[in-house]
Amino acid sequence: MCDNCSPRLTTERCRRVADWSDANNVEIAYTPTDSSWLNPIEALFAALRYFTVDGTDHPGHKAQARMICRYLIWSNRHADDHCLRTVVTRANVA
Repeated sequence: MCDNCSPRLTTERCRRVADWSDANNVEIAYTPTDSSWLNPIEALFAALRYFTVDGTDHPGHKAQARMICRYLIWSNRHADDHCLRTVVTRANVA
């Protein structure tokens, strides 16, 4: 998915990207400008922000990066967690 992609920037105009996607069996899905809600990954980023950034005061970037890494490990192990599902579902609806 390519958020906020200009319709003029397609794989037809950029053969380098088209050749790479063809060689790697990847389909490029362009979403219109200002429609990031169409991209399903946005809901997962909303959960990451909710659990690792909102309401925190990390002393530095390294501490924040450690928190994000810990969250990613936790969320991969607890993909069926009720609280995580609630945040992701709420973000998908918005």
